[in-house]
Amino acid sequence: MATAKIKKGDTVQIIAGKDKGKQGKVMLVDRKNNRVVVEGANLVKKHEKPSAANQDGGIVTKEAPLDISNVMYVHKGKPTRVGFKITDGKKQRIAKSTGETID
Repeated sequence: MATAKIKKGDTVQIIAGKDKGKQGKVMLVDRKNNRVVVEGANLVKKHEKPSAANQDGGIVTKEAPLDISNVMYVHKGKPTRVGFKITDGKKQRIAKSTGETID
């Protein structure tokens, strides 16, 4: 399996779908299904039964997963593609637009 270009905690911009143009922080990355959950984006309403965690139940609004191909990493306020570069035997993510290391 390839190295993930998007990681938990990254700021991303949605480039396709109903929330196109929105930016948010990645809360969860599902590498098996190539999906990400972005904070405040792709909101859906779920009907939940009352439980120990949620005493009232009812209709709850929460974030649903997006396909990882529909988000783009944001570097210095602009969306950019992510690449990899090996320096001193370490693999690092780089922003393709500037060539700078991300982390």
